[in-house]
Amino acid sequence: MDMLIRLHHRLFAAIERLAPEGLPLLARVTFAATLLGYFWASAATKLGDGVFGILSPSTGAYAQIFPRQFEATGYDSSQLGVFHWLVTVAGTWAEFLLPLLIVAGLFTRLASLAMIGFVAVQTLTDLYGHGALGQPETLGAWFDRVPDAPILDQRLLWLALLVPLVMLGAGALSLDRVLARRAAPAGTPA
Repeated sequence: MDMLIRLHHRLFAAIERLAPEGLPLLARVTFAATLLGYFWASAATKLGDGVFGILSPSTGAYAQIFPRQFEATGYDSSQLGVFHWLVTVAGTWAEFLLPLLIVAGLFTRLASLAMIGFVAVQTLTDLYGHGALGQPETLGAWFDRVPDAPILDQRLLWLALLVPLVMLGAGALSLDRVLARRAAPAGTPA
């Protein structure tokens, strides 16, 4: 029995040494595989026409980000102010840039923290702006037996990918690692 316990400890001690590098890399790969396409497709729906579409949001962008205010204007974006334009443009840029930074492992802690804020705002908009709060089938419930990814379940899983990146950084195979090596004085491990 002692031999099994020692074997167990040796095996999992080796695995534990890999965790600080491996878990963030796994989180970034999982984010790329499951959420990168979602966020980029969502951001693409917010682009206006032409080369400067990144500065001229589509009407769908306002409908997604400010649903109640946009409805109140009769779906006329010209009646919304500079604040609405600025938030919509910043949200669109964030939806492209933050996932890219996370996947590349560049400024990962900050990008992941900002992405958590983005997901919080997105969730509040879904709950209050789009009325999901009054729709139990869309809202979902934690600790139920239905893993159909309604809003609460889905967003908790997203946070479970982002929080380790805030806490541990990008891990292996990241641009953060490259920058740290370049910044480290000669002879010191990065």
